[in-house]
Amino acid sequence: MQEPMKERSLRSGDIVEVKSPAEIIDTLDECGKLDGLPFMPEMLPYCGQRFVVAKRAEKVCIYSVSRRILGTVLLGDLRCDGSGHGGCQEECRLFWKESWLRRVSPNQALPAPVDEQAREALARLVATNTKREVGAGGFPEMRYVCQYTELCRASQGLAVWDVRAYLRELTTGNVAIGRFLRVTARAAFEETLQALGLMSRIPLRPTRAAPIACQSLGLLPGDWVEVKTKEEIAATLNSAGKNRGLWFDREMLPHCGKTYRVRMRVNRLIDYGTGKMIELSSDCVKLEGVTCSGDLSTGRWFCPREIFPYWRECWLRRLPAPSAKKDDNG
Repeated sequence: MQEPMKERSLRSGDIVEVKSPAEIIDTLDECGKLDGLPFMPEMLPYCGQRFVVAKRAEKVCIYSVSRRILGTVLLGDLRCDGSGHGGCQEECRLFWKESWLRRVSPNQALPAPVDEQAREALARLVATNTKREVGAGGFPEMRYVCQYTELCRASQGLAVWDVRAYLRELTTGNVAIGRFLRVTARAAFEETLQALGLMSRIPLRPTRAAPIACQSLGLLPGDWVEVKTKEEIAATLNSAGKNRGLWFDREMLPHCGKTYRVRMRVNRLIDYGTGKMIELSSDCVKLEGVTCSGDLSTGRWFCPREIFPYWRECWLRRLPAPSAKKDDNG
């Protein structure tokens, strides 16, 4: 017998099964949404599969402002591949309404194969609603619709000083006690400093009157790089802490001096605020395993989105690929 789903019943570590297309379509309105949150084409392949709940969406950020999405969780590290949204390369983590999931036990029998007719019906509904027309007159524009363009409408705002929002991270199992104490102490200290105007929002102050010119490295996925020192990166930034419009974030500071592989070059992404596809003309890459922790930045405390920061090539130093290690026998 399946355990009935209750509000806030799922916790980190629970095993769930994504419901069938027929069950999911019954929860959606004519726009393919539940409580304002879209079920997206990129989520269809996961129907009938099982995953571990990573966290509840109790305190997620957008534009460095925290919000809460009721009855919603994140599963594993499932991310949007952009296939239903014009090839967007943002790789956002997917939000899952509890109504789209059922709790299962590890030894429970697998579900029946997905009904293809129901899958096609769900695919048509969600694909139809991935874009909307904006503008008036004879020049309307098409803008993309995804979970993140709709996040503000599908969530509740959280005040920076709302203690309950922080406590829910602990009581729902999202974070362990050690991290909870460490991050809340930092949040109280830094939010106070910023409120008093005693702490800059710019993590690295420029060290030159004019940023040094940047050279392209032509990096490709799989290339090895070293993140430059704070001093080297600061020399590339303008007074706003940016390089050619790209912000160097506080969450990127711990990676200075460390070595990573390039994950991908970023050429296009959807602007959350407008739904417009942005085409990037200058160098921008992601690094494997480098995501926002939600531990260091005001307004983003405990955010579970784990977005990939964007890196200018002039913040990186190309390295040769590490040689294969020899076994004990040489």
